Amino acid sequence: MTTTTAPPDAGDMLRRATEIVDLAQRACEAYDRADLGGRLAAVRATLADPAVHIVVVGEFKQGKSSLVNALVGTKVCPVNDDVATALPTYVRYGKEPSAEVLLDEVPPRREPVPVERVREFVLEKDAGGAVDGVTGVEVRLPRQLLSSGLVLVDTPGVGGLGSVHSAASLTAASMADALLFVTDAAQELTRSELEFLRQAREVCATAVCVLTKTDFYPYWRKIRDLDAGHLRGLGEMPILPVSSDLRLRAVAAGDKDLNAESGFPDLVKFVAQRVSGGAAARAAAQAGASVVGICEQIESQFEAERAALADPAAAARVMDDLTGVKKRVEALKAAAAKWQQTLGDGIADLNADIDHDLRGRIRRLVEEADAEVEEGDPADTWEETERWLKARVSEELLANYMMLRDRAISLSDDVATHFEEAAGQILHQVAITDPLPLAGTAEVEHKIDLVRMNRRKQAMVALKSAYGGALMFTMLGTLTGIALGPIGIGIGLVMGRKGLREEKKRQRTNRQNQARNAIRRYCDEVTFVMTKDSRDTLRRIQRQLRDHYSALADELARSNAKALTAASDAAQRTTAERESRLRDLTAEQERLRQLREYAAALVS
Repeated sequence: MTTTTAPPDAGDMLRRATEIVDLAQRACEAYDRADLGGRLAAVRATLADPAVHIVVVGEFKQGKSSLVNALVGTKVCPVNDDVATALPTYVRYGKEPSAEVLLDEVPPRREPVPVERVREFVLEKDAGGAVDGVTGVEVRLPRQLLSSGLVLVDTPGVGGLGSVHSAASLTAASMADALLFVTDAAQELTRSELEFLRQAREVCATAVCVLTKTDFYPYWRKIRDLDAGHLRGLGEMPILPVSSDLRLRAVAAGDKDLNAESGFPDLVKFVAQRVSGGAAARAAAQAGASVVGICEQIESQFEAERAALADPAAAARVMDDLTGVKKRVEALKAAAAKWQQTLGDGIADLNADIDHDLRGRIRRLVEEADAEVEEGDPADTWEETERWLKARVSEELLANYMMLRDRAISLSDDVATHFEEAAGQILHQVAITDPLPLAGTAEVEHKIDLVRMNRRKQAMVALKSAYGGALMFTMLGTLTGIALGPIGIGIGLVMGRKGLREEKKRQRTNRQNQARNAIRRYCDEVTFVMTKDSRDTLRRIQRQLRDHYSALADELARSNAKALTAASDAAQRTTAERESRLRDLTAEQERLRQLREYAAALVS
């Protein structure tokens, strides 16, 4: 197993960051900067309720739900040998055990349910679960492991490369802080599992492979070594062998030796330190960066006043400099500002590129589907074709979503580059929602006659063709004076067989055409829904970036205005007043310097 240096305790780090943000908020109140205090209030709320998502993924029946249960020390996720999980379960901290179902609305509506009824909602429909309209279940538990904001997400099984669940799991992984990939010790990693892991590592760098059921398979060490060989091509990924059953028994009995044998101490250490600690470090660093930027803004207005007080003759030059800064800040707020142009042009280009990419993917998919339909008879293959179509659509939508996500983040960086020099703060992350659940609103509503001709109908078609053929040739023989006799009956049978064959071919062609039309209607509906969603997403991103940098420009404008006012007042002060104010400024700047250094320590 790969060892890593343990980061500081996540709780202590968040408490320290919270204390520094509180000090900065008091400073904003003291210096009459409510605008800066409002930004810190949002930072404070994030520190008070951090969310660190660890997504548990893997093929069906590999022990994902059992793993989550063992981590929290209680059976919260339903486990069944014959029935698989159909909806995600979110397990997070709460002072008392409770559960809520998440309903399919934007934003999701929540309804409380008893914890013991969670099983009814997350299992497959065949087991009486997966209620229509429910997209997931959130469970809260009073567990120390979860108290730092950790959220464990138990997902449905991947279901093989290219499946709908695989696409959904990859999308969930792209929004996760860490990934636990679960595979059991029954066999080494399969090709589809390795391909899923390769894609997952591209969207979530922090991942670990968990080898489950080590108590059930005595040769698990050989499987672990084989898996380690397969994973070398994916970069650094530790393998942690565990037994969920042993862990639950150890928790129930309070047996430390049994707990150590279960392998869970290493997994808990990975979750609590590398994941929770790393996420806490990122949150603390972002809070520290915000405080540093705010301190620099307040210090800048004090520096201008100090320069005017120290040298009254230079006050005019200081005010000229501040007037120049004012013009630059006003230019930042104008529609013609470079960051505004970059944002507007970038969103327009991204809209066109995402739309073109989606339509191109769907067009190629329809061509591929047409070839599949042409090779078979929908009466025999439609159910399989429908499953394949939904899985392939999900795969293409995931690729389109990843393109949107990557390009949106790149655009955010470009906008930040054009604003950073004046603002000193940038927006590190844009909110990009998961579009895949919307694909479920479109169904393959086919109107295909999948019923073949029964034997009675086939007999009637053959008899009709045979009778017509025999009658035609008998009448022809009568007109020519030639008695055909039994030959006419033979000719009728041949004609009947030919007519039956042509009718079967006609019906098969008709079914194929109906299948093609059904596929096109489904793909058109998916394209319609996803195009609207991607445009809405990009509009939200545009507003988010615009509002963020506009607010920063307003903050800079207010800081500069205060500096101008202070410099102007400084020029009117007497010598004694200037000396007294200089002493006050020195004390204030020293307090701000100390606060900025404390905050900078969080960033480093």
